[in-house]
Amino acid sequence: MKTYTIEIDEKIWTYLQKHAEPFVDTPNSVLVKLLFADLDEESQDEPAFKIPSVSVKGSPNSLAQIFEVVYEMEVNGYTRTQATNRVAKKRGTTPQTITYQYCRQLNKRAHEIDELLSEPNYGQFKELLKSKFTDHEQVIDTYFESLAVAGA
Repeated sequence: MKTYTIEIDEKIWTYLQKHAEPFVDTPNSVLVKLLFADLDEESQDEPAFKIPSVSVKGSPNSLAQIFEVVYEMEVNGYTRTQATNRVAKKRGTTPQTITYQYCRQLNKRAHEIDELLSEPNYGQFKELLKSKFTDHEQVIDTYFESLAVAGA
């Protein structure tokens, strides 16, 4: 594909940075997402399942967001980045906010989260969640058990 060089002012550059996932997006990929998001969604088939809201009384919102991202990956087959974008859109926030939530909560960088999520049955990822959300170990176990059934 032919490319062009353009000049943008600092205000536009800052805006693009706010909407980029670090070490993943380029200025061009951010512009594509921002300019063509509606067209891409219209052209894609509906996923087999809608994103369910996860709400367990007393559980933190950050854990619910992590569950929603994992659901999108496991059940609907999206990458972590795509799943994060979908959850952010559903929640009316930016993908950076969702990424920041799970990276900060789990004290990991995005590529480390990817490595953990690539393991079959999410073994180390579940253990990490349990170590960070110690009061919610049963919820975590139950969620991943139900996810295995939904993904089957």
